[in-house]
Amino acid sequence: MTTTKQGRTPGRPRQFNAEQAIETAQRLFHARGYDAVSVADLTQAFGINPPSFYAAFGSKLGLYTRVLQRYSQTGAIPIETLLQDDQPVAASLIAVLQEAARRYVADPAAAGCLVLEGGHCQDADARVAAGEWHAAARAKIQQYIARHHPKDALRVTDYMDTLMLGLSAKAREGDSLPRLLETVRLAGVALERILPA
Repeated sequence: MTTTKQGRTPGRPRQFNAEQAIETAQRLFHARGYDAVSVADLTQAFGINPPSFYAAFGSKLGLYTRVLQRYSQTGAIPIETLLQDDQPVAASLIAVLQEAARRYVADPAAAGCLVLEGGHCQDADARVAAGEWHAAARAKIQQYIARHHPKDALRVTDYMDTLMLGLSAKAREGDSLPRLLETVRLAGVALERILPA
């Protein structure tokens, strides 16, 4: 979707690209959190006025849901790729945690997981929107474990969930990749014990 910004100065009107705006919004939401980013912040970053913003996205929540969709395609951990049925389950889960650690510290200005951190929003609707993506990722992990270790699927999924939430939080606190990977290494010892090949 492309619209133009009507200015008072002569010359060509500035082009507004919705996809570029979603990318910009993703950086803002990831860096500052949903609650700390106002519509005024967004319109200023996009170079448009509020009516144009609402025409393009409907609401701040509408934009956020599109940001979450984009994040699932560009920034989220590729869980389905990493969970390989021809690999030991523990090894695949360790690979997920290692990739999480790497991604969570890749951009110091936007550390952690956008989806997991979205679960802390004060705005209930935004929290639900992020929670849906979180639940979908969790379900993929649980289904994968259940195919190989059905009796352990729930408790190991809970463990993975706790680890990923913790890695995201520690990344946002400024922990380095080596520190996060050491946590993953220790978690891997437990996973290999619980889920023998």
